[in-house]
Amino acid sequence: MKLLILSGGKGSRLKSEVPDLPKVLAPINGNPFLDFQMRNWLSQGVNSFVFILHHDAEMIKKYIASKYPELVTKKLIEFVVEPYPLDTGGAIANAVKELKISGKFLVTNADTWLGSGFQQVWKSPSPAIGIIKVSDISRFGEVNYKDNKITSFEEKNNKSDEGYINAGIFVFKAIHFNSWDQDIFSLERDFLPSLVAHNKLIAVKLNTDFIDIGIPSDYNRFCDWISSNKNNRL
Repeated sequence: MKLLILSGGKGSRLKSEVPDLPKVLAPINGNPFLDFQMRNWLSQGVNSFVFILHHDAEMIKKYIASKYPELVTKKLIEFVVEPYPLDTGGAIANAVKELKISGKFLVTNADTWLGSGFQQVWKSPSPAIGIIKVSDISRFGEVNYKDNKITSFEEKNNKSDEGYINAGIFVFKAIHFNSWDQDIFSLERDFLPSLVAHNKLIAVKLNTDFIDIGIPSDYNRFCDWISSNKNNRL
């Protein structure tokens, strides 16, 4: 399984807790978040990694090269550095072009933890998105589906309702991005709604631990969860 990891953001919301490091290297009880991610991804069957970078690219590359030299040497870990911020959709399309990726691949966010579900999404027909039920959709926005197809994405609002959200894991094919014209575009605001409009985006319901460490409260919650040896559900 090939995994493209969106890792190019500034991580501005987390700077109060981690002022000098990118989110993917945020310390979790003394170890970078990336180390937990890598072990988790490898345990789920990922065997090829593409880190899509921009902000703090050299810092991230240097750490990964020192920590996982064998995977880098064998080109099982590769890097694509955006020349300028291309937004999430443009970043994926640029990586597909730069590395001449073919066939299907997974996409996730560097700051999103999913305890399982990668195999489930990988085995789905493409294009597909993992969705997960949470008790409070207000931070994420809601995903609606019918007959295993996504029907709409609702923007974030003040409703603290239970519902399904985008779990931050996707399976696509390279052909979905082959017509890229080098424009900046968003996966969430442009690409996914276009798939939904054509009734092409498959919903894969997941039941696993999920957290996005992008804000201080959730970053600290993840730290506490690791300290507890994952005894509680996130």
